[in-house]
Amino acid sequence: MTPSIEEANSKAATHKKVNAWQTPGPAAYDFRSDTITTPNESMLNAIINTTLFDDVYLEDTTTTDLEKSIAELSGHEAALLVMSGTMGNQVALRTHLTAPPQSVLCDVRGHIVNYEAGGVSSLSSAMMIAISPSNGHHLTLEDVKKHAVISDNVHACPTRVISLENTLDGMIMPLDEVREISAFARENDIKMHLDGARIWELVAADAGSLPEFTTCFDSASLCFSKGLGAPIGSIIVGSKSFIDHSRRIRKMIGGGTRQAGIITAAARVAVQENFGTGPRGEGGKLRGSHARARKVAEMWRSKGGKLAKPVETNMVWLDIEDAGYSAEQFAELGATEDLKIIGGRLVVHYQITEDAVERLGRIMDKMLEKKKTNGTNGTNNGH
Repeated sequence: MTPSIEEANSKAATHKKVNAWQTPGPAAYDFRSDTITTPNESMLNAIINTTLFDDVYLEDTTTTDLEKSIAELSGHEAALLVMSGTMGNQVALRTHLTAPPQSVLCDVRGHIVNYEAGGVSSLSSAMMIAISPSNGHHLTLEDVKKHAVISDNVHACPTRVISLENTLDGMIMPLDEVREISAFARENDIKMHLDGARIWELVAADAGSLPEFTTCFDSASLCFSKGLGAPIGSIIVGSKSFIDHSRRIRKMIGGGTRQAGIITAAARVAVQENFGTGPRGEGGKLRGSHARARKVAEMWRSKGGKLAKPVETNMVWLDIEDAGYSAEQFAELGATEDLKIIGGRLVVHYQITEDAVERLGRIMDKMLEKKKTNGTNGTNNGH
């Protein structure tokens, strides 16, 4: 973030003496990301009552029970707790990638190529093939066929893994497309990995069940600490042999955790309360945030604003440049209503309140009224 955005967000922060575990808490007015969702009192109670055995010795039943339940929920044989989505992706890819030369094909917008500190090249000695979707939305089988390296030529760097991210920028890669790419990969002895940090949102959007998507992949990483609100942790799923080797890779990079029950107890609550109790997110809270995101998008459009991307889950991408605002100006305007904002991406996570949406509406009025007054179609010099 630029200093001006940081300053605006610090002004927007509301500091009151409260129980930090009560919800909605400060995340109620924070549209920057779903990473800022905060754990609740039921998670705290679960932590208080958890087991405190050693997970490196495979003795912590809270952790092993969670791993077993997520493996079953996703249609895989086994699962492994990791500390973050980045660790999940990197452990999974390092487990698949065993013999250079090797390459990983992914979307050019993907997390593994943009936001994981070059982990694929440094940890797995693999080349990234980052490609742009020809339809501007999601990778297709034709995109993959065009760029995947399937060759014994001495000059080539063979594609060993296709890594897909779903959702990506809040948008959904359809199940039929995933299945087609998966079939192609298996025909050509290429592993499939899913960065499913936000796959819970995909399921809540009724795009398919969790196992329908995850069983298309040899491995998948799922995050507990973004939209589900747990304080820490992700999990990877795959075959038993894959997870056995992943456990060794996790240990190698410092991810072995002793009293892991304090992590997995909260994670279990996060899944059950916020995603739901079944493969389609039955009884969870995420569908409500999707409805609120659609409300935000319609509010913006009804006032004359344009969207930069379609709203398919809980992310709303405002075209703030069309409204005559820079990211810094938008953040400063958000601070006037005690909202935290970064750029035109609004993440409407489940802890966002109706009051926050109303405050956002007032900001939209100011932005779009100025656009009407100035007749502007580009970024202005002030507001």
